Amino acid sequence: MSGRESGRERERDRVRASDVIAEGVRGAEPREIPKRLCVVAVKLLPVTGASVSLRNNGMPVQLSSSSDQASYLAEIQATLGDGPCFHAARMGAPVLASDLTDGPDVLRWPVFAQQATAAGVQAVYSLPLGNDAVCVGTLDLYRDTPGALADRELRTAQLVAGVMTIALIALPRGEENGRDGDEPWLSGLATDHDEVYQAIGMIMAQLGVSGDEALARLRARAFAQNRTALEVARDVVSHRKRFDRD
Repeated sequence: MSGRESGRERERDRVRASDVIAEGVRGAEPREIPKRLCVVAVKLLPVTGASVSLRNNGMPVQLSSSSDQASYLAEIQATLGDGPCFHAARMGAPVLASDLTDGPDVLRWPVFAQQATAAGVQAVYSLPLGNDAVCVGTLDLYRDTPGALADRELRTAQLVAGVMTIALIALPRGEENGRDGDEPWLSGLATDHDEVYQAIGMIMAQLGVSGDEALARLRARAFAQNRTALEVARDVVSHRKRFDRD
């Protein structure tokens, strides 16, 4: 009996969460759905922010977030090249950093933990987007107090991640559906990060190094100046900053 009741409770949770998700994305244009789902995640879960990023050549491309704080936390991980989102994408499994103030999570990501807590975030839960064969990105959830997600909360988070995966993979993409006039659904979502890749190309030319080395130099400069990689990239693209050979 208890097993059946537990199953019924899980089904009720799933139905409730599905209703909130459906309401949250109702009437949204395809380009709006990632942000809408980030907002839904904050409504459904004991978190203060959410962001979604795609994997792209070793650097997460942030698509959307629920708040400026969540966006900043995603940029910190991209700048450092480390953090829960990198491990979740690499492992293809959730990475739950429930306490960035003390214990093993701090030892695992000491620099990220310091910067996250300085920004007011004390726990991060990162869920891969995709399937068993490929990870296309991560849904990252942020909380301002330490603590683990309960089993039912993790199931809800995975439900949101599953819907986000569908949004990133299966939504119409204009030309693929024979509608040349339609704007591709990803158009404009990652415009800021075009500057990062343009800056990487410029650094490659300035230093005569590989793309990986250029990205490492960009991250190192950003970290040394306590800025994000995106901020430094904008300076490079606008010719306010140049990387010279040592």
